[in-house]
Amino acid sequence: MPQNVYVTRPIFDEAIDVLKKEARVSFNSEERVLSRAELVDRLRDVSGVVALTTDTIDREIMESLPKLRVIANVGVGYNNLDVSAATSLGILLTNTPGVLTETTADFAWALLLSAARRTAEADAFTRAGKFKLLGVQEYLGHEVSGKTLGIVGLGRIGQAVARRAAGFNMKVVYCNSQPGDPNETHDNAMELSFESVLRTSDFISLHVPLNAQTTHLLNDRAFALMKRNAIVINTARGPVIDEKALVRALTNGSIAGAGLDVYEREPDIEPELLTLRNVVLAPHIGSATRETRLLMCMTAADNLIAALKGVRPPNLVNAEAWESRRS
Repeated sequence: MPQNVYVTRPIFDEAIDVLKKEARVSFNSEERVLSRAELVDRLRDVSGVVALTTDTIDREIMESLPKLRVIANVGVGYNNLDVSAATSLGILLTNTPGVLTETTADFAWALLLSAARRTAEADAFTRAGKFKLLGVQEYLGHEVSGKTLGIVGLGRIGQAVARRAAGFNMKVVYCNSQPGDPNETHDNAMELSFESVLRTSDFISLHVPLNAQTTHLLNDRAFALMKRNAIVINTARGPVIDEKALVRALTNGSIAGAGLDVYEREPDIEPELLTLRNVVLAPHIGSATRETRLLMCMTAADNLIAALKGVRPPNLVNAEAWESRRS
């Protein structure tokens, strides 16, 4: 007998069609985040959930859903899910790694170049009809070619960002937030301490997961270590940056600029950031190409179906939950 599954936000019809071949599917057709009460009510009789990273599903919610067997997150990050609670309850959690690596790396570079060359600011100036005669010292940006790119977190996306730096003849330095393989090497990239990356880089791109160690990784102390011409790019997770500290750094000249796709209290943004001209703001669109977003949804659907069939999902986050089922 087909099992019940629920999709918490609108996704591609192709992914819904895949799910319908194996399960009875219901979904939220509105482009909004469901409340806690709505999640509990709508997930009460389902075995599987396709969730987005905007859906917070914690222990209290999981414990109220005894039929729930799997949560398939559409996204690489899964800090919206209580992994420990899910594991103890035998609920499988999956994500969609790999499929958005190149797209997100592309967008990190879009932010970097836009922040360096003041593209968004110049666009607004031009659209406002102010482009009449521009002096040689107006809208001066920062050179990218030949500069030093610092990458904090050299995982899949960080490595993809580093590869693109070769086209700009940049020196690449990096650090990892977690210990890596001591035998691991990365061509044309030099590993430094976190502090040394901050001190030496002209551009700093963040690619770390969100956890207790990386929350507010960039704070007042970190910004004080950076070059005054440094530009910070964040396509990882918003709380990696203390936004109030970032505002202080941008307004007092500790750093030159920033490009942000994610925010500390997303979708809310620190109000002062909205007033600053030396920061480029995007609405979390790092993976927003049709090809990538479709593949993310299809991957989540495949993960969910595998779990419901009793097959280990391809992108299982909490292997312990699977092992406990098998024992």
